[in-house]
Amino acid sequence: MPGRIEDYALIGDLQTAALVGRDGSIDWLCLPRFDSASCFAALLGGDEHGHWRLAPAFEGEAPERSYVGDSLVLQTEWTTSTGRVRVIDFMPQRDRTPDVMRIVEGVSGSVKMVGELRLRFDYGRIIPWMRRTENHRIAVAGPDAVWLRCGNGSPNGVRTRGRDFATISEFTVHAGERIPFVLSWTPSHHRQGPRQDPEKALRHTLEDWQTWSSRFSAQVAETDVAAVRRSLITLKALTYEPTGGIVAAATAGLPEEIGGERNWDYRFCWLRDSTMTLSALLNAGYHQEARAWYDWLLRAIAGDPAELQIMYGVGGERRLPEETADWLPGYEGSRPVRFGNAAVDQLQLDVYGEVVDTLYLAHRSGIRIERHVWSMLVRLLEFLEERWSDPDEGLWEVRGPRRHFVHSKIMCWAAYDRAVKLAEETRLPGPVERWRELRDLIHSDVCTRGVDHRRGVFTQYYGGRELDAATLFAVKSGFLPADDPRVAATVEAIRRDLHHDGFILRYPTPAAEQQADAVDGLTGSEGAFLACSYWLCDALIAIGRTDEARELFDRLRGLANDLGLISEEWDPLAGRQLGNTPQAFTHVALVNTALALGRAEERA
Repeated sequence: MPGRIEDYALIGDLQTAALVGRDGSIDWLCLPRFDSASCFAALLGGDEHGHWRLAPAFEGEAPERSYVGDSLVLQTEWTTSTGRVRVIDFMPQRDRTPDVMRIVEGVSGSVKMVGELRLRFDYGRIIPWMRRTENHRIAVAGPDAVWLRCGNGSPNGVRTRGRDFATISEFTVHAGERIPFVLSWTPSHHRQGPRQDPEKALRHTLEDWQTWSSRFSAQVAETDVAAVRRSLITLKALTYEPTGGIVAAATAGLPEEIGGERNWDYRFCWLRDSTMTLSALLNAGYHQEARAWYDWLLRAIAGDPAELQIMYGVGGERRLPEETADWLPGYEGSRPVRFGNAAVDQLQLDVYGEVVDTLYLAHRSGIRIERHVWSMLVRLLEFLEERWSDPDEGLWEVRGPRRHFVHSKIMCWAAYDRAVKLAEETRLPGPVERWRELRDLIHSDVCTRGVDHRRGVFTQYYGGRELDAATLFAVKSGFLPADDPRVAATVEAIRRDLHHDGFILRYPTPAAEQQADAVDGLTGSEGAFLACSYWLCDALIAIGRTDEARELFDRLRGLANDLGLISEEWDPLAGRQLGNTPQAFTHVALVNTALALGRAEERA
């Protein structure tokens, strides 16, 4: 069985990432990219679906673990009856091939160690052909080849043997010894890439992270600095460096409800994240990464505005077909396991607002809006004029019938609002008067049809009574001023009716007997959506209730695991994380709320 979601640490090389459990097992790794098929998929099944465990042969005390400073280098220490041992796990930034490096260090006494490498390509489905060559083991199947190098190459280096379609190593490490293991991937038709010295690679990896972390300049409360730093490091780790795209999470198939069907693939880049991500990076001093994300966005959306998608691959790929992996039992029995994401074909009108808002934020930060970008924006708004009044699937990618979601309409308003401001501030040519008319028309439409006038609150969709945490964007987007009574009423209604033991649901999920009419078209329920709770903090700050926002923020910050990593959702009843991990959307929300709190508390 895999560990709890919060039991996993993240290591990565800015092109892919691995999850390492407390027990020393790497249970998830996709090579060579975030969205490639995995060679370790025990996270979604068991050891037989691929993993690499390196740990003491005999159990001792529970291990202690931490990242080395402000880096993505993980160290795990075990204390046994015979000694203490440390395993250092990391992935150096890539030269030619992706490498996972594990250095076993004897701290005191002597400890017998066991390594078990079980490679399973294509998401746990293919057992590779394994052979020995010189001082290596090489596993080959189809397009993939993985090389394992053990020890330091000396005659007394670690020896391996095959057992039950796995590669086993048994050795003893003594105080002062450091024994490296290197796992490398190449296309199967290539020879092994150049060997790296693990110790030298470790030094360079730590230096790279230290240099990057030193650029941190976020103005946040002292108590929030560590959480914000770790969130930014996590965002960097989820960045596909060759293109600047940032994946929503490193994983696929982790459930929003244990045993349920809400299991999605998040290893892609969502436009919904664009403005919030850009804001977090810019305000924390990471202008280079912000510019790379902005450039990725422009390349991805280039083309016919009618073909704008809600998400893209890390390189800007458009085809992300969804398939069900019937051979995987799923995390704690949560099925079906899906790879790819069918939501790519949905209509989500809010993304037009996200794109234009991102362009406006880029302009305000000093990034020049070039004429070809402006031309693309004008064409996007021409298309949106024809479609804004249509129903869509909305921010949450519902798989039920399309509806007139209020958040989508608010973001359509934001598209024209930001376009007007851009035209006024840049003097670039455009039908500004028409944009003003559309902005006012959409605003009136939302305030007429998107409000439950008896309660004075925004609803999830036109004609409904249900609430949706996404309507907090009425104040986040500037759609209404913070002192508008509908803002305060919506905040209070969401706190009361979407309350899940102190945190916030995205929207209500009906009881089982009513789920045939569920808005999202799915069965079951889910945990508190953590980004929504951060949005509630932002709304509380906006309406002047900073003390309440601080109290909620501190509770949210406490949901991170011991390494500062946070997934998509939280189950307050079971006290555990849910959903794909680590979740960029959640970490971005943490950074932006910490920045907003810092500004509010400084003013106070």
